[in-house]
Amino acid sequence: MVYPRMDLQQKIRSLPASAGVYLYKNGEGEVIYVGKANNLRSRVSSYFHEGRHVGDAKTGTLVREAVDVDYIVVANTKEALALENHLIKQKQPRFNILLRDDKTYPYVKLTLGERWPRVYVTRRLRKDGAAYFGPYFPANLAYRLVDLIHRNFLIPSCKVDLNRFHPRPCLQFYIHRCLGPCVEGQTTEEIYQEAVRDVKLFLEGRPNDLARSLRERMEKAAVSEEYERAAKYRDLISTVEQLQEKQRIATIEGDDADVFGYHYENGMLAVNLFHVRGGRVLDRREFFWEELPSSTGGRDFNPGEFLSALLKQLYIGQPYVPRNIYVPVEFEDREMLEELLSEQLAADGGRATRVNIVAPQRGDKRSLLDLAGNNAKQSYDQRFRVMKPNTKAIQEALQDALGLPDLPERIECFDISHIQGAETVASMVVWEDGRMKKSDYRKFIIKTVEGVDDFASMREVVTRRYRRIQDEKKKMPSLVLIDGGLGQLHAAAEALDSIEVINQPLAAIAKREEIIYVLGQENEPVVLDHHSPLLHLVQLIRDEAHRFALTFHRKRRQMRDRSTELLEIPGVGENTTRRLLQHFGSLRAVKQADVAALSSVVTRSQAEAILQHFQKQTV
Repeated sequence: MVYPRMDLQQKIRSLPASAGVYLYKNGEGEVIYVGKANNLRSRVSSYFHEGRHVGDAKTGTLVREAVDVDYIVVANTKEALALENHLIKQKQPRFNILLRDDKTYPYVKLTLGERWPRVYVTRRLRKDGAAYFGPYFPANLAYRLVDLIHRNFLIPSCKVDLNRFHPRPCLQFYIHRCLGPCVEGQTTEEIYQEAVRDVKLFLEGRPNDLARSLRERMEKAAVSEEYERAAKYRDLISTVEQLQEKQRIATIEGDDADVFGYHYENGMLAVNLFHVRGGRVLDRREFFWEELPSSTGGRDFNPGEFLSALLKQLYIGQPYVPRNIYVPVEFEDREMLEELLSEQLAADGGRATRVNIVAPQRGDKRSLLDLAGNNAKQSYDQRFRVMKPNTKAIQEALQDALGLPDLPERIECFDISHIQGAETVASMVVWEDGRMKKSDYRKFIIKTVEGVDDFASMREVVTRRYRRIQDEKKKMPSLVLIDGGLGQLHAAAEALDSIEVINQPLAAIAKREEIIYVLGQENEPVVLDHHSPLLHLVQLIRDEAHRFALTFHRKRRQMRDRSTELLEIPGVGENTTRRLLQHFGSLRAVKQADVAALSSVVTRSQAEAILQHFQKQTV
């Protein structure tokens, strides 16, 4: 229902004087702002007090657009804080400060709900029965842990369908990094589940329990004279004890802390978040905003209000919160947020300690804040003053964003082109070590597909390309990129599966949404900022594949159209038409040629027939 302004103010006067959350709506019924209040009636009515929005562009625009307000009463202000954060993430109101990147922290996921559980890195937590561990700083630590699990516990992270058996295992099995559950008879459920239990103890940080269990099994194997098995357990015990010692040293060096710095200029904002673990800066995270809700020349940017919104979205509802959070300025609900996060840790079964949100003014902690602020300025310059990152940085960032096992040194991208199913062709372009490698481009004429079937066409071209790579014993690319959505991605995956190519990194970029789908993680599509150099690179490769396919298709269509007219001439067949067009270059040149010129390519009788045909058209 849409309320006139007077009715809206009457509704505001009827609000309860209780703690709660309020939601402003525009004329289309969209939620445009979510806020919390100790006293709903007082807080909401303050927006309409005379002079309230002088010099405050955000509030002035909000008041002009708001035609309705909803509210939810809660028991106390801490509940209001948590509910406000939840509704902001759910409704994405444009007048609130929004954390666009919700894939900040890497976790290790153990898929306990599967018959053959896998372990891999993810950045999204879901209620899917899996166990999540982390977050890990720096981001590559999660990948190093997963690699350690492969080498020592032999639990895979592949994207192979483990609900059925395959004819042969992949390379990981042969280099002793996987138990081979994809092939019947290579392992048993008992052996596999034992390895899964060990991995779970390892990731839960229970090295003593794991070492004790391994030692018991080692002794049992030795008594049974299974010396090779006992040696395996001995090596695992050694690995676990070494990692435990490293962890103990890091723990006594200092406390965990997150440190924030920002740089704001010309309506644009860059934030740096430093992760300090064990007294050392282990990682840095960057965030950017180009159009803050309060952007009118920067007059009403409020650092405290911004940091309050950012911290709520980063930490409320998350499984891990550091003990200390250092911010450059104080903000209104700091103490309430401290209390909420402390209770959250206790409720999640975490350590019973208080979370401290502090704005240090001097000393080492202030120096850390200054360091974060200076780096935020550098991030601002690199992002908004268009400083081009180097190839290695792009490769590392793309590896991290898509969860690739190795640096993407070579990317092969495919596209299908046709007009209503006619003259269907495909292209493959190559990006290698920072540039497009045109000498490796390939064109394909679709041979086995009739009519409009992009999925079948993609299956054909991917099969042809990588069967040839297999036959020639060449190296597979770091990434196969598909121009299209989920349907095209799965068509390419089916093609690779049909020729027994497994564990090949494969992704697709949807044309309109510019969302990147990674095979095996389709439920977690990668959404890159539209100014991200990574997205620009993927778009560049995709657009080049599209251009190359379109150019080839246009040339084929032109040849078809020119051939059609020549084929109407008695005595001129497909081979003669092809020779004429190749020799003269165009249909127009064929029309302008005389009998002598035509006779150099075809017989004299054919030349005379061609000349007579075109002379009739000019009469």
